[in-house]
Amino acid sequence: MMHALVAFFDDEADAKVRGLWQQLGVKHEYPPHLTYAVAGTIGPKARAELREDLSRLWVPDLWLHTLGVFSATENVLHLSAVVDAELLAVHSAIHDVLAGKVRNPSAYYLPGNWVPHVTLAHDVTDGEMKQLFAAIFPVEPVRAKVREVSVVDTQTGEVDVLLRKASTAPR
Repeated sequence: MMHALVAFFDDEADAKVRGLWQQLGVKHEYPPHLTYAVAGTIGPKARAELREDLSRLWVPDLWLHTLGVFSATENVLHLSAVVDAELLAVHSAIHDVLAGKVRNPSAYYLPGNWVPHVTLAHDVTDGEMKQLFAAIFPVEPVRAKVREVSVVDTQTGEVDVLLRKASTAPR
């Protein structure tokens, strides 16, 4: 079992990312999202503290701007978020709450290692990666308004909403 703390997006950003998935011919188990943290378990006490802290924080909108890849044992094509002080402050605050309260935190999501992104395709061969990248390059930036922040159980699919932002009028 793994728990992920994720941000889900407004309908417009969600549709744009799903459109990219469709162009690439890929399917994903979960809606488009940005992952702040992953751990073996994010328990009830940590969730309660996260709820409280998130209610006091301003969770910024994201600009998904850079098409990139992680080349490793499982190649990943992703759309990276523009990293600014507000995004890093929220990420840091989240990890301050989680520190010492979760089992088996993933090092990929810790401050200093984290690359905020939305996965477009994963676990593809090198050749497939080149084709997929070429199929959607260049990508128009996507403004993603954070709709909610939730803990997702990656085994059961259970979603525990910690913060739901009020709808905002279009600009």
